[in-house]
Amino acid sequence: QVQLVESGGGLVQPGGSLRLSCAASGFTFSSYAMSWYRQAPGKERELVADITRSGGIKKYKDSVKGRFTISRDNDKNTLYLQMNSLKPEDTAVYYCNAPIYYDMNYWGKGTLVTVSS
Repeated sequence: QVQLVESGGGLVQPGGSLRLSCAASGFTFSSYAMSWYRQAPGKERELVADITRSGGIKKYKDSVKGRFTISRDNDKNTLYLQMNSLKPEDTAVYYCNAPIYYDMNYWGKGTLVTVSS
């Protein structure tokens, strides 16, 4: 019954911002590290950012470091990704997941981020 529901994507101009949300249910959210991934057209899924269980450690893909911020609210079972200074190469479907569930069929539908002028 694990469910991951991403939201917040949309069309934005280069340099713009978006805030993505991931509503998690069906597991003890606070017990798991969480990650954001993205998949661009024709490309493999890639890891964008990680956050530890209590949010104390955050890691980012080099190309988004300084522009994206991952965070979580364990009381709301929600993961966030604040994306600033967006670039066309950020265009992708963004997914959240717990790394431990990566190879399981718990992936949500993702939320599409399109950065274009």
